[in-house]
Amino acid sequence: MQFQSLEPFVPSGADIEKSKQLFLELGFTINWDVGDYIGFQKDECRFILQKFDNKAFAENFMISVKLDDIQAFLKSIKEKKLEEKFGIKIGNITRQSYGQELNLIDLAGVCWHFVEQ
Repeated sequence: MQFQSLEPFVPSGADIEKSKQLFLELGFTINWDVGDYIGFQKDECRFILQKFDNKAFAENFMISVKLDDIQAFLKSIKEKKLEEKFGIKIGNITRQSYGQELNLIDLAGVCWHFVEQ
């Protein structure tokens, strides 16, 4: 038996359409969309955006995404002015024992840890 993927259900916050646009701007594509659930993918990373608005849950939910060039990713976010456009929070790149990390708090309050090892 082989596990083939892990696809977390990520809360959208109050505005699923705005969250959908944020993830498209971050470089994800939509595999499927049934309104209250949207399947996103970027390379081998997948998740399901769920129309769900629970601040306490979202602010205690974290996702770690490994990538190969954290500087290019940050540059892309800054060039697109995603902080201003969506009101999200983007931290600075920090060095951790497991690699370089950039934290992004999305519209719902979920903390995304983008990590280059």
